[in-house]
Amino acid sequence: MTTTASSPASLAAPADIPSRLSAVRGALAARQVQAVLVPSSDPHLSEYLPERWQGRAWLSGFTGSSGTLLVAASQAALFTDSRYWEQAEAELAGTGVDLVKLDGPATPAYVQWLKDLGLDSIAGPLAMAVDGQVMGLAQTQALQDALKADGWQLRTDLDVLDAVWPGRPGLPSAAVFEHLPPHAATSRADKLALLRKALADKGATHHWIATLDDLAWALNLRGADVDYNPVFLGHLLLSLDSATLFVADGKVNADLRDRLAQDGVQVQTYGLALDALAALPADTVLLIDPKRVTWGLREAVPEGVRVVESINPSTLAKSRKTPDEARFIREAMARDGAAMCAFYAWFDKALGREYISELTIDERLTAERAKQAEFISLSFPTIAGFNANGALPHYRATPEAYAVLSTPEGLTAEGLLLIDSGAQYLGGTTDITRVWAIGTPSAEQKRDYTLVLKGTLGLSRTRFPRGTLAPMLDAIARAPLWAEGLDFGHGTGHGVGYFLNVHEGPQSISKAVPDANMAMQAGMITSIEPGLYRPSQWGIRIENLVLNVPVPPAVPDAAPGTPEHGQYLAFETLTLCPIDTRCIDLALMRADEVQWLNDYHAEVLRRLSPLVTGDALAWLQARTKAI
Repeated sequence: MTTTASSPASLAAPADIPSRLSAVRGALAARQVQAVLVPSSDPHLSEYLPERWQGRAWLSGFTGSSGTLLVAASQAALFTDSRYWEQAEAELAGTGVDLVKLDGPATPAYVQWLKDLGLDSIAGPLAMAVDGQVMGLAQTQALQDALKADGWQLRTDLDVLDAVWPGRPGLPSAAVFEHLPPHAATSRADKLALLRKALADKGATHHWIATLDDLAWALNLRGADVDYNPVFLGHLLLSLDSATLFVADGKVNADLRDRLAQDGVQVQTYGLALDALAALPADTVLLIDPKRVTWGLREAVPEGVRVVESINPSTLAKSRKTPDEARFIREAMARDGAAMCAFYAWFDKALGREYISELTIDERLTAERAKQAEFISLSFPTIAGFNANGALPHYRATPEAYAVLSTPEGLTAEGLLLIDSGAQYLGGTTDITRVWAIGTPSAEQKRDYTLVLKGTLGLSRTRFPRGTLAPMLDAIARAPLWAEGLDFGHGTGHGVGYFLNVHEGPQSISKAVPDANMAMQAGMITSIEPGLYRPSQWGIRIENLVLNVPVPPAVPDAAPGTPEHGQYLAFETLTLCPIDTRCIDLALMRADEVQWLNDYHAEVLRRLSPLVTGDALAWLQARTKAI
């Protein structure tokens, strides 16, 4: 069941992009449309996309996971945030696509760019196209309103890519498989019953699930249609007494169909999904999540059907891991830690004696993880960035561009190596970032590293009332950096799934505008990953995954998690891997911070020692010594 990553379909060299843009412009002129928006999205609003919907990468050459392309008759622009600016500048060079650096909401930036084109003199209405089948409902509504105020019409009925992309990939064909006990700790029948209760509580008769992580969780199914995420393309229509899974033909074998039928789930072909939605009877009350359906899906709902808009009940349910799931996640973290010990033991021994590049690091670390029981795949592309490359938060080495750290003749350079990596196991999803000194770190590097570490430790030690909105915790990790006039451009933490997506909400420790669904609850798993990036010099990010757990009662015989002022939560650190103490400036550390780090390393040693031997055990013992 191991999956492998693939590059965007038919990704072109920069010299090929102008001809592709020219084809798009011809299609726009034929349809009397002045511009087209190409988002990084699919009909399920996935983060990582099947090749069929990697049109933005095919058309621009930009391969980052977040960004939007706008093409008009005379200009084209790629809009993306600070995580990708340097990558985008490099990949867009020579393509005829400009970079627009987003530092705020995207929609006003799109509208301003269109305004700057100076098309007001064109006779007739101005129109921009976007494929409504892949554009989120809320995003489309906001864009439609903004364009209308500026005299533009939004066309959502055109898939311009279909007209200009020869050999566009079809739907993926990998088989769907069951996530089985003991790792699937809650049965499919019990999950469907839970969702139906939520449906009844909302006064709804039907519920539509389009997001792939929600679908996979609800049916205890997994797949390999999306790189790094064990999900499959499909839709689920759930009523109070029936369920229909829409999935491509051939992906569900006869035995699995029978087991689904035993739980009341019928299987129909993927292409019939919108027809089934359009055929709902007029007395239907349909629950949909406006943040998790596309404009095209919402448009398919027939008139007369009453729509209830609310977060998918599955999104909230799957974010709160059960005690059994937490147990399997801890086991997966230990396996992951053992794999990293084996890799880092080889790495330290090979430095200056063998050829090591950023590509070698990715290959060797992946190979060590693949040796572990219950390993399925990586959970995202490994980021191994040496010195300046580490300053790119979403950097990925390629055969065309990578740094070399070591040759048999010795080190090629000294500095900081950032490795952000993770894996999918049957019992959990991992994500970890560590920074390692190659040679002797400078005083400036140690200062930066220590400030980031203090942010990681500060948030890891925080206790907070249950129901605290996750974005409120963001400032705690930034405080040590803010005190020195420093900051980082990405969020502090993202939710993580259970053998599902490595980025999964609803909670997010970030500067995002909070809403009630971001409330922190027991069982949620979130990353803590502050960073600091010095362009052209180095990057630092120290990341652990943490589990929300109830704080023991302060009053004897009180119910768990009930201190004097209500129920509180704390973070249990799940990730098990040493943190490089050679990079720490101890003069900046408080005694309680040093104690936390020493206690963490003692736990890492205790948990991982039984799983490693030889060089890996020796490396673990050396890297977990108290400071």
